[in-house]
Amino acid sequence: MIRQDQEIFNILLETVSEAVIIIDEKQHIMEINNVAEQVFGYDKSEIKGRPIDILIPSNYHETHKKYAENFIDKHKRRKMGRTTDLYGLKKSGDIIPVEVELNPFKIYNKTYVMALVKDMSKQKESEFDFMLRSKALESASNGILITDALKPDNPIIYYNKAFTELTGYTDEDILNKNCRFLQGNDRDQKVLNKLRTAIKKGESCLVTLRNYKKDGSLFWNDLYITPITNKRGIVTNYIGIQNDVTERVRAEEERNHLATIFNESLNEIYVFDANTLKFINVNRGAKKNLGYSIEELKTMTPLDLKVAYNKTQFNELYIKPLLNNAEKRLEFETKHQRKDGSTYPVYVHLQLSNLDERQVFVAIILDITEQKEYTSKLEREVDERTEQLQIALSKEKELNELKTKFLSLVSHEFKTPLSGISTSAMLLEKYKLTEEQSKRDRHLNIIKDKVHYLNTILNDFLSIERLESGTFNYKYSSFKLSKVINEVVYNANMLLKEGQRINYPDNIDDIIMHQDERIIELILSNIIQNAVKYSGENSEIDIRINQDKVFTVFEIEDQGIGIPKEDIENVFTRYYRAENVLNMQGTGIGLNIVKTHLENLGGHITLKSQEHKGTLVMLKIPNNKI
Repeated sequence: MIRQDQEIFNILLETVSEAVIIIDEKQHIMEINNVAEQVFGYDKSEIKGRPIDILIPSNYHETHKKYAENFIDKHKRRKMGRTTDLYGLKKSGDIIPVEVELNPFKIYNKTYVMALVKDMSKQKESEFDFMLRSKALESASNGILITDALKPDNPIIYYNKAFTELTGYTDEDILNKNCRFLQGNDRDQKVLNKLRTAIKKGESCLVTLRNYKKDGSLFWNDLYITPITNKRGIVTNYIGIQNDVTERVRAEEERNHLATIFNESLNEIYVFDANTLKFINVNRGAKKNLGYSIEELKTMTPLDLKVAYNKTQFNELYIKPLLNNAEKRLEFETKHQRKDGSTYPVYVHLQLSNLDERQVFVAIILDITEQKEYTSKLEREVDERTEQLQIALSKEKELNELKTKFLSLVSHEFKTPLSGISTSAMLLEKYKLTEEQSKRDRHLNIIKDKVHYLNTILNDFLSIERLESGTFNYKYSSFKLSKVINEVVYNANMLLKEGQRINYPDNIDDIIMHQDERIIELILSNIIQNAVKYSGENSEIDIRINQDKVFTVFEIEDQGIGIPKEDIENVFTRYYRAENVLNMQGTGIGLNIVKTHLENLGGHITLKSQEHKGTLVMLKIPNNKI
């Protein structure tokens, strides 16, 4: 009879769809079912008789012990994990979110607890993914709209905070309205036809519009719309992304205005054919200084004006280098001869350009007669001013190069993941059979990974802006370091490659810091996720932490690809990427942000790395804010 009861009990145990763990009064595991073996990765023979702590992360042991004693005393059925986060510890060392229902019972005057454990990993991932998408939309600096294309007049059904900040309109003004209200009475813009045609065809479109805020003020709006289709290919929604480009448009108008002034400049400006070298056009300043008419100049070449060069010299020194793309522009001094035979020194800026698919040279000539006649005192003043001008031009050039690099970086780093998301979304529609779930899961993971990457980039760009503007506010509090490490390691574990492992630091349960907890987590996440990213499969990442009375020292060491010796001194420079990672995803701003935060907190970072061997990152952070 006892054997029969045992068999019935085993059958009932294995028919339960959730993980079942039976625990005695001393918190020892008495029995588990097959689902529990699968959830926690243990065989029944490995775990029976062992303390329940084996299935609980170490930082929750003390809390669980007190909870268990209280629960046994009350002896009532209870659910855990609905209002607070619970975690289980797998044999592999992975920490998983769980929901637990505790059911006490007695047999032969002995109290036992049957715990029904539900693995909440997928649900938590879905919740996190939804939260991530929502936060990405709400934290975006661009105004974002979503319209319902299936309803008449394509009304707005969603907008983010940036849209209201940009336009000043309220919920009542926006929801269930067509976005044409932004145009006010200015509805004869030519680009609107392009926009309407794209919507009619269900295509993406980028236009620059004159829009008006609620207070009536004008702003120029770069509007990018893209359709969202369902499985049948029907456009259900449109997403509109707005960007205030008022400053850019005004800058363009200013440049056009400056171009007009430039054309009327008293400096000499020449345009001549790249093949014949004959003048095509000159400005008023050139005609006035030389004494020739435009008709006379159109029969001439630059050689008719220059005293110092013959045709061969001029071609070799200036024409060929520009035609062969050996030089983008040339600057030099020479002498010009007027129609009356007099000469004057000039400074020439020469470059190759295109005029209606025709190659031409543009020369801007500055008469430097007065400069040559300056006294020594004036020459020193000119030299000083020239040096200041060169510094300003250099800074402007450096800024333009930085902007160009930034735009190239954003284009590449956004285009690649967006392409991955688009491809995976398209492939998901093809896998409709039950047995193709693994393929669907793979593409869903790709989408989640790409969205996470895009969100990281956006957060990095926002951090840079706040750090540079000095508007970043640190919030200091006292916290247990183990809490931060658990969160960082948990997030990093989701990114691990096959066989990779993060070795958790020893003896950190009692370490407390008084710093900005969120920034410490950001710094550690950046370093550890870099270690995961730049390390191969079957490698280990060590985390070591020591604290004295003043500082907490972190050491994160990986077995990855390392940093080339010639790149180490530049890795903290914004947008700089080492030679051996140029083909991998990355923006080159993470370490720059980390270094800036550390310096603001009174800490610093050092690197030791050997290519193909690995990298050791050392962080030294004050225990208390400075």
